Order: sequence, then structure tokens, then C-alpha cells
Amino acid sequence: MVEALVGNAAILLGLVLLLWAISLQINDVSFIDSFWGGGMALLALASWLRVAEPGPLATLIMAMAVLWGGRLAIYLYRRWRKEGEDPRYARMMRKPREQGRFASAALTKVFLGQAVLLFLVSSPAQAGIVAAGSTQPIGPLALAGLALWVVGVFFEWVGDWQLARFRADPANKGQVMDRGLWRYTRHPNYFGDACAWWGIWLAAASASWWVAAATVIGPLFLTFTLTRWSGKPLLEAGLAKRRPGYSEYVARTSGFVPCLRGRSGRKL
Repeated sequence: MVEALVGNAAILLGLVLLLWAISLQINDVSFIDSFWGGGMALLALASWLRVAEPGPLATLIMAMAVLWGGRLAIYLYRRWRKEGEDPRYARMMRKPREQGRFASAALTKVFLGQAVLLFLVSSPAQAGIVAAGSTQPIGPLALAGLALWVVGVFFEWVGDWQLARFRADPANKGQVMDRGLWRYTRHPNYFGDACAWWGIWLAAASASWWVAAATVIGPLFLTFTLTRWSGKPLLEAGLAKRRPGYSEYVARTSGFVPCLRGRSGRKL
């Protein structure tokens, strides 16, 4: 187990240093967001390949992580290619650019920091796959995790698709997205992320109790960062300034867990 995790960490470090070198050439670090999901998918696949004859549970956990991460990586990479530098990263790197510290700040504040968090959040998949090995079957707890993962993937995929369609319509420029799943939660994609990784953790927990105990920090930290740190708070701070009516949207719509509401905005 330790050998597998150390090997994965070495792979991750090498990839992150390569991406950092690319960021110096293009003067933009914001493409790292697409590596968040893609890196987790790669680490899950690397863990699966380390098992001589992966069993049903190991394969299920790998598939859950790879499908989630691969889809997110492609979506965020295409968005970055279309829209350019993310304003959040532009604000973060403004002073380092002005002070001639772009390279060091990009490495420490963005790439290495992301690598540590990526490794931590994806630890349930990495450890669960190795612990499941070639013999572990898919039990009731793993099926419960799969069901929660499906809910998460639905909210994330559909929420991203609805937002992309909304943004593609010029008539919606500057408007607040409050349709579809966005009517019930201000961040269906973030809610979906959390559900997907709690589902992966449940599946991994079915392989071993110590995997459950040692890796629960992954989904806990992900939920914290989405709701209290660099996810919702950082994004909404900018939206409140740029979108007329966003304060009213915040007042009538749940910030994370979907909540049904009537046409008046009251809870059902």
C-alpha cells in the first residue's frame, strides 16, 4: 500500500512540474483546474494498474474515479481554451507578475499546493483500489456508494451542461443563471462533486475499515473547500459584483444542498 501511494506521489510530482513549466511559457496557470479531475483519474488508474488481477470492487472504484475525473478534465480544459485565463487566478497572480515572482508563486501557490490537495482528496480511490485487490466483491456498502456517485455525477454533468447552454446565448450576457438545477442550488456542480467523492469513499470503505478511517479526510476536505474556502465563497464574491440581481438569487436559493422552492422563492 505505502509503495503504491509513494509511486503515485512521484508520478503526480513529475506531472505537476511539467505543467508548471508549460505555465511559464504561456504566462497562465489557470489551466491547472482541468488537471484537478484529470490528475485524480490518472492516480486511480495508476493504482488499478498496480494490482496484478484487479477484482470487481477495485475496478468499480477505478471506473468511478476515472469517469468523474475524465469528464471534468475535458469540460474545464475546453472552457479554458474558449474563455482564456480564469479571473480568479488572474487576481491571485497579479502581484507576483508585477513583482517579477510569477515563476515561484506559480510553483508554490498553485501547482504544488494543488498537487497536495489533489492527492489528499483522491486518497479514497487510491487506497481503496489497492486494498480491494483481486478478491474483494462489490457489496451493499459499495452499491450505496455507487448510488450516491450517480446522484453526484447527475448534478455535476447536468448542471455544467445547463450553464454552458445559458452562457452560449448572447441574450443571457450579464444575467443570473437560475434555471434548471440552478433553481434549487446555486452550485449544482459543487454539490455533485461532493456527492461523487463521498460515494467513492463509501465504495473504498467497503474494502477495509482502515481505508475508511485513513481517507475520510479526502471527502471532508473537498466538502470544506467547496463550501467554505476556494469554491463557493471565492466564486460568489466575484459574481455579486458582476451580476445584477445576484443578491436576490442568493436570498432565495440554497447555497449547496438542493432545496425545492415555489415560484415565489419560498421553500416547498
